[in-house]
Amino acid sequence: MGLTGRSGITTLVCDYGGVLTNPLLETYQAFADRTGIPLETIAAAFAAATRRHGATPMGDLEIAAITEAQMVRRVTDEMPPETADLLEGRSFGELWFLGRHANEELVTFLRTVREDGRRVALLTNNVREWEPRWRATLPVDELFDLVVDSSVERVRKPDPEIYRRLLARLDTEPSSCLFVDDTEENLLPARELGMHTVLFDNTSQAVKEIAALLGLDPDHIPEGVGA
Repeated sequence: MGLTGRSGITTLVCDYGGVLTNPLLETYQAFADRTGIPLETIAAAFAAATRRHGATPMGDLEIAAITEAQMVRRVTDEMPPETADLLEGRSFGELWFLGRHANEELVTFLRTVREDGRRVALLTNNVREWEPRWRATLPVDELFDLVVDSSVERVRKPDPEIYRRLLARLDTEPSSCLFVDDTEENLLPARELGMHTVLFDNTSQAVKEIAALLGLDPDHIPEGVGA
């Protein structure tokens, strides 16, 4: 028998990148290593493109306001001439996902949460052109009762609207949801709406905090998860 009634939380909502995958910085570093361009140079180009266009290139890509090719052009336009052809004919998404893999320990824990009788949902800022790639990193249909993707919604975290859409589709009260994200900025709107939140720092910390809030019996958590 599940312990849903003990905590009152019926749904666990997770972020994708940096929570259900390896850390974002690792992915950026792997991308830099493969292109041979220092991470600092890439970060400076992203920052310059943000100033020029009034929004981050990745942010606009995640609401499908621009295509991947347009995002790459915004960034390369800000790079020194000798580094501008950073992709060398390859797609950004191809190189990006070479440095991205699933957080298998947390995936195992989500299966435990589902077995305990709770729903699990995904709330992700993601890219339409990358859907086959990110879905290939996780057993999406097995893990999630609902997926809310910014590139489909054309609105992204931390805009409160995407959280309202999540709650409406779950047909549940905010107080029945626990949201896990690795960015405090994305947790704030969830808390303001009345959701419980956990700031993901590492898997062990997050599993312990989630399990405590859900009232999960430690004996029900697979060995090695959250250790």
